Amino acid sequence: MSGSRDLALARLADERFDVLVIGGGITGVGIALDAASRGLRTALVERDDFASGTSSKSSKFVHGGVRYLEQREFRLVYEALAERQILLRNAPHLVKVLPFVLPVYARGGVVPKKLSRALGSAMWLYDLTGGARIGRRHQRIDSDEARALVPALRSEGLAPSYLYYDAQADDARLTLTVAMTAAEMGAAVANHTEVRGLRTTGGRIVGADVVADGHEMAVDATVVVNAGGVWSDRIRSLEGPDANDLRPAKGIHIAVPWQRIRNTVGSILPVSGDRRSIFVAPWGDVAYFGTTDTDYDGPLDSPQCTPEDVDYLIDGANGLLDVSLDRGDVVGSWAGLRPLLRGTGSERTADLSRRHSVTTSEGGMISVTGGKLTTYRRMARDVVDRVVSRLGRRVRCRTQRLPLVGAEAVARGVPGPEPGVADHLAGRYGSRASSLTGLIAQDPSLGGPLVPGLPYLRAEAVHAVRHESACTLDDVLSRRTRARLLARDASAGAAADVAQILAAELGWDSATTSAEVKGYRASVTAEREAAGLPETLAAPAPSGDAAS
Repeated sequence: MSGSRDLALARLADERFDVLVIGGGITGVGIALDAASRGLRTALVERDDFASGTSSKSSKFVHGGVRYLEQREFRLVYEALAERQILLRNAPHLVKVLPFVLPVYARGGVVPKKLSRALGSAMWLYDLTGGARIGRRHQRIDSDEARALVPALRSEGLAPSYLYYDAQADDARLTLTVAMTAAEMGAAVANHTEVRGLRTTGGRIVGADVVADGHEMAVDATVVVNAGGVWSDRIRSLEGPDANDLRPAKGIHIAVPWQRIRNTVGSILPVSGDRRSIFVAPWGDVAYFGTTDTDYDGPLDSPQCTPEDVDYLIDGANGLLDVSLDRGDVVGSWAGLRPLLRGTGSERTADLSRRHSVTTSEGGMISVTGGKLTTYRRMARDVVDRVVSRLGRRVRCRTQRLPLVGAEAVARGVPGPEPGVADHLAGRYGSRASSLTGLIAQDPSLGGPLVPGLPYLRAEAVHAVRHESACTLDDVLSRRTRARLLARDASAGAAADVAQILAAELGWDSATTSAEVKGYRASVTAEREAAGLPETLAAPAPSGDAAS
């Protein structure tokens, strides 16, 4: 990031800001970027790490959402597809087009006419609401073409199916890159900085009391924005009575070795006996399945996959794929909470709207709730429009054509220690990949693998500390890289070695280093045991494509 976390913390203590954003998920960092790009003096604080909540545990799709058409959320789909195109333009190194197969199965050799019409209408409607902006319309493909793209699809009864197009991104890296872009535009952005209370004058909220690295400080701001995601109600409660506007929904995903599925595209898989569908998508050396959508009333800080969650996805996959997956195939899993808005009579969280809401409290704190990853920029625009109105200024949103850090022309073929490294780095850092290759040139040992079997390099851990505000072992293995999601137990096995790299950069003593390793491994074990999964020490075999 521009400057350092230490510099950001010093600014938080010494400066007065136009706007203070609480929350470092995709919505919060999007607000910080929008505000900073409009010339506002901007600060952001995040209790844990950037994207440590929902924003690192999504389905990783930048999409309109075909299933929202069924809910007649046409405007949401239209807006999301417009935002998809903006992200493809502003972050081409991070957001990539991902085709999807929508398989159609015949009953007794015949596809029901009602189903055929419904699917065809949905595909055309998706194109018309903005899907075609990607430059490709949906198409019908025969069963052989469908199985060429997703070889594991069950062949029996497979009829001519549909192929349509959306996009995919590493959610945590996208969030971090937005935060970095905000910092480069002048925002003071600090992770691992907790809000303990709100500051008020004459009944108006004018800042927050925060704690970072054991030090307390007061942050003064004219406007405070609550972008706490599923923790938004908790932040609102600092101002007054407990709020209860959100209905968290848990979504889980599991990753299996790519060789088990061998898909080059995503696919939607209807679950027998359920009104929902699941999906499978490729991601480097794994294929991942998602997602559940269930009410959640447990601890917000540690949602876990359960054995029932895992079995739901495995059973759904085995029902439409020519595979026989079991828990032993699962090399990674993650559970995230969607901050859905209350206000519907539906009993199913899957039926709740993904639209967002912006409100202002009696004390003047602006809160944004709801929404989805794809529409973060539009949510941020709506919030900052309200901020500038409060400030009495007239300045329009500038993020529609604002490239994110690394989006400059990317030079492929940068010399690397082995084939594929240049593409791997370019797909994560874009034009900033040269800083990684520079580290490797200075110390060739940094060109070695960070976690054996995964594409991440030791240089990436060093870069994460020096330029991406990584402060903990979990920051590096869970979010700066996605080692924990792609190979949970292999990442735990490499934890001690990675901790030594971080210790040299962060000045940890042996006790701190040991505590980081112990804490990370304990967290991984708890995650695995909560899901009822066996240990899988080996990373997935390479698929030929590096994970981003």
